[in-house]
Amino acid sequence: MFAKRTDLALEARELWQESAQRTSRLSGVKAAKSKLEGYSMTRVDILDDRGEQALGKPRGSYLTIDLTTFWQRRTDFFERAVRAVGGQLKELLPAEGEALVIGLGNSAMTPDAVGPLAADSVLVTRHLIASMPKHFAGFRPVAVFRTGVLGTTGVESAEAVRGLVAELRPALVIAVDALASRRVQRVCATVQLSDTGIIPGSGVGNHRAALNRETLGVPVFAIGVPTVVDAATLAADLLEESGIAEIDEEKLQSGGQNLMVTPRDIDAQVRDLAKVVGYGINWALQDLDIEEMEGLLS
Repeated sequence: MFAKRTDLALEARELWQESAQRTSRLSGVKAAKSKLEGYSMTRVDILDDRGEQALGKPRGSYLTIDLTTFWQRRTDFFERAVRAVGGQLKELLPAEGEALVIGLGNSAMTPDAVGPLAADSVLVTRHLIASMPKHFAGFRPVAVFRTGVLGTTGVESAEAVRGLVAELRPALVIAVDALASRRVQRVCATVQLSDTGIIPGSGVGNHRAALNRETLGVPVFAIGVPTVVDAATLAADLLEESGIAEIDEEKLQSGGQNLMVTPRDIDAQVRDLAKVVGYGINWALQDLDIEEMEGLLS
């Protein structure tokens, strides 16, 4: 049976509700909506095995921030987006301890460049605190690592991160990667935060070994930005919206296999949202305002 593809817990819940026109309550899953800095947020908590089975995701919290209005460039749009992402991330993270930020993905392929680009905007402090502890006593130690991809490094991202975690022994890991959305409207318009870890390469259909507490031995928090839509999933949704109930699933799967759809201006959108994510990480980890971040990163 054809399964529509998404990496967003919000959309996995939508798909469950749509399947067989289910109207009953989804056991093992709790969802709530709220507003942050003028942006909408949906929180999905997977509570037990029933929720895991229904949504196909590990139990934990998934926060999806809708940044659609970000592109309208209204007053303080960037600052509000940073505070929304950073504020929610801060609530998920332990209050103390060294953080290791992992930029997953391929910087040479724009839809997969969210991780490396976000890492460019993260304030690296671990070495400064070690060499000048008095001057940087107010900062939290942060290290950043860009994994690259197996095709250019010959090393799995999970292998590289496991070795680094064993050496640095951080209190937590924050992994940033590209995701796939079911809806075109959510591409480069949402940010998903979770406390369940991540599978590198999931956004571009190249699933690798997971990065989570079980594989790394420390809490792993994930930040994902959907940058692509699976072509077969998009086609299925468009056919259903057009009122075509009978869909040839075999043709749909064979015709759209390994084909991803991205926005025309993907370069600018990925660059801008990666900066939001990077500054959001700084907001969550350091006691700095956005102007101070700009000065330290320039």
